[in-house]
Amino acid sequence: MIGKLTGTLLEKNPPEVLLDCHGVGYEVNVPMSSFYNLPAVGERISLLTQFIVREDAQLLYGFATAPERQAFRALIKITGVGPRMALSILSGMSVADLAQAIARQEAARLVKVPGVGKRTAERLLLELKGKLGADLGASHGPAVSGAQADILQALLALGYNDKEAAAALKALPAQVDVSDGIKWALKALTK
Repeated sequence: MIGKLTGTLLEKNPPEVLLDCHGVGYEVNVPMSSFYNLPAVGERISLLTQFIVREDAQLLYGFATAPERQAFRALIKITGVGPRMALSILSGMSVADLAQAIARQEAARLVKVPGVGKRTAERLLLELKGKLGADLGASHGPAVSGAQADILQALLALGYNDKEAAAALKALPAQVDVSDGIKWALKALTK
């Protein structure tokens, strides 16, 4: 099994990269979260990989971090979630966001990812509960209070993405109530 590749980045064609490792070019599919953090073409990189053999293809998936690869491995074990959908999920949300959605049982956040329907989201929440959320959620980011969780949900419902909502939450006072917090967060986001 191929677990890690280190070499020169030759091409970047989302979601695929071509990596030259001592004269051998490896085509590796990477989630967009890893893709955006890649260096320029011609630079050296290291990717943790997952090698998948199917009847009609042999595919390599690459990840910038170990938690990303761990999440990918957990996702592809779920019935109905193949490597492409797992890659799509990791491209649509960070591992920390995925772990948080699983820990809080928020199917609505998963449904926002292209290709993930309501049934798939519910299956993900059911099968990954206590696995991915417990392992990764505890190590990523501070805990959010009840009021902050409500403010976050309100901002997400209004159409703001996870990063914008999280940035707005950081700017709020610690002991703010929900209605005032939403008002202040909206003011901060409209500046």
